[in-house]
Amino acid sequence: MKSALRLLPILAFATAAPGADLRIAMLGLDTSHTVSFAKLLNDPANPGHVAGARIVTGWKGGSPDVPDSAGRVEGFAATLAGTYGVRICGTIEEAVRGADAIMIENVDGRPHLAEARQVLPLRKPVFIDKPMAGSLRDGIEIFRLARKYGTPCFSSSDERFSGDIAGLKQARIGRMLGVFCYGPCELEPHVPDLFWYGIHAVEKCYALAGPGCRTVVRTSTPDADIVTGVWSDGRTVTVRGNRHSRHTYGTILFGTDAIVEGKPAPGYGPMLRELVKFFRTGVEPVTPRETVEILAFMEAADASKRQGGAPVLLEEVLRASGGEDGI
Repeated sequence: MKSALRLLPILAFATAAPGADLRIAMLGLDTSHTVSFAKLLNDPANPGHVAGARIVTGWKGGSPDVPDSAGRVEGFAATLAGTYGVRICGTIEEAVRGADAIMIENVDGRPHLAEARQVLPLRKPVFIDKPMAGSLRDGIEIFRLARKYGTPCFSSSDERFSGDIAGLKQARIGRMLGVFCYGPCELEPHVPDLFWYGIHAVEKCYALAGPGCRTVVRTSTPDADIVTGVWSDGRTVTVRGNRHSRHTYGTILFGTDAIVEGKPAPGYGPMLRELVKFFRTGVEPVTPRETVEILAFMEAADASKRQGGAPVLLEEVLRASGGEDGI
């Protein structure tokens, strides 16, 4: 994306006293990430403890029409309060009062825009967990609001920061020709197909290839989705989303000199360390341009499915959602 989605220079960010833990407000407690993050941030005795920030308040949120949200939010909130000392608040306003930084965590991306509207004017750094929004149009609007208020804001899947991606970035492959990644891709009828779980594999590919996709083609069966993007420089990126299969990931990087397979290294520590750094500096580790293109890639995949597997131009998808021409 062009400059319309670049944030203004950062004039304000996390305000904790030097050496003190940043105080994080967590919104949307219906995902397992909430407890997993608290284990690493709030428990200094944890071998994987990530220092520098602590979740101090939470707001339940949730989506009553999504079973994976409505059926889990109370349990996660109880664990956060009882085990990790998080104060559960009745409103977003109460939760973010006194916080240095904000995490929007809802497992369903649809509420993210409404929540972002409430917190971006505060100019406190905001991290939005995957998916950034329930649609490309909503994602573009969130970044426009962030730019308007000069608020640091970014979104990402934790898979972007996993150990296999870090290793592949160091691999000597010559000129990169393409990326292949597979991962789980269960569907949720209330959100676009890849936004629910397929985004993890999509994000891993983008972490290696970067933005630049021009066209997307998708083949869909009950057991899997195969989505291939062709980049403007001729590289190809292929995502295989698995259903009724093992819940695991794999990545292969293709180059002129070598083909290298990543070694999965699960864990949230690498992403949380990036988050603490972001909260302190206000510098986004993933650009708005790249995140918007990820959303456009996934919406283009849905469009290709509706059109029987025909190629879809990302430029057209962006234009239809109010984005700028070109990527």
